Amino acid sequence: MKALLAAAGAATVTLMNFATAIAQDAGPQPGEDVPIDGALGFRDAATPIAYEVQNFHDYLLLPVMVGISVFVLALLVWIVVRYNKKANPVPAKFSHNTMIEVVWTLIPILILIVIALPSFELLYNEDRMPDGQVTEYEAGTRAAAVPVGNFVGSRGIKKLSHLEVALVNQASGEKTMLTADDFSVDNWGSDELEVTLNSPVPEGSLLRVIAGRSRIGKPLLDVFGEDKSQIIPAPSVTIKATGFQWGWTYSYPDYGDFEFDALIAPRDSVPNHLYRLATTNDIVVPAGETIRIVTTARDVIHAWAMPAFAVKIDAVPGRLNETWFYTEREGTYYGQCSEICGIDHAFMPISLKVVSREEFEAWVNQRRDDEGLEPVFAMNTSSAVPVAAELN
Repeated sequence: MKALLAAAGAATVTLMNFATAIAQDAGPQPGEDVPIDGALGFRDAATPIAYEVQNFHDYLLLPVMVGISVFVLALLVWIVVRYNKKANPVPAKFSHNTMIEVVWTLIPILILIVIALPSFELLYNEDRMPDGQVTEYEAGTRAAAVPVGNFVGSRGIKKLSHLEVALVNQASGEKTMLTADDFSVDNWGSDELEVTLNSPVPEGSLLRVIAGRSRIGKPLLDVFGEDKSQIIPAPSVTIKATGFQWGWTYSYPDYGDFEFDALIAPRDSVPNHLYRLATTNDIVVPAGETIRIVTTARDVIHAWAMPAFAVKIDAVPGRLNETWFYTEREGTYYGQCSEICGIDHAFMPISLKVVSREEFEAWVNQRRDDEGLEPVFAMNTSSAVPVAAELN
């Protein structure tokens, strides 16, 4: 009897362990951006910059690489067949050919020029902070005065592509873009543009106008790929990421400079597919806002990289580097240190959650409360809209 009970107990434990293993191997969940075994392409582009980078690769770099590889392979096969000893017993005696040498010099130069020209704008967009200025107007508005005095000289707001006009549903946050047929613009070249709608903003909606020169997400050469371009607003949140062997320290200087460490999550605390991806603390950012990332390091050079955002920037001791990203897709994204930094370099992941503005503000308040600080966001009881409180 005792043996039977022991066997039953062992079977129960085995089944429980099996169930736990199945749960841990459930695979990626909705909203999780994780690498896929055997996949050859990029991770899904979650930012306009990532979309442009993937277009650049898919429509320019990849065809050039395939074309060169096929040409060189065909040339090798032709030479082997045409000039082997059996087919060509008497070898030629010439040592060079001027025309061939000119061609094989000029063609690579032309290929490099074709690659370089569109890459200049992409590199510029990756390096320069977006400058979009967002102004919102209440329901009933028909004529809106849009301040653009900050945009001067070569960065001036001079044409419709420098403006983005949309109606935003206040309840759902859904955005409906307006076309040039829905409004008119006056006072081009002045410090204040006048945007006049054909009909007033309906109840329950806001008029949102973004002015700026940081339009990202265009097709390659304005030909290849879908036009997903939008004007990216100026950064609204700054995060400082400090690398160390082997983890990251994050601080939010806009909200009282609270900070926390993010280390690799222990194997038994996360599903199997998230081991070496998940961390003990996630970065949290609001969707639909531009985030500035400032990097540095405490010991050796590290690199902050997020593949789905097409972001990678070194974290160098004694130096501050900065980059940015913008995404409207809520979810959890995973990256890693991408600079070999020591024995545990492979155990230095990055995890980031994109949430709604309300969730972000609640998270900031909770983080500040954990460190004994007053909340930076308070609830306006009359409208139930979060409002910024004074920092202590």
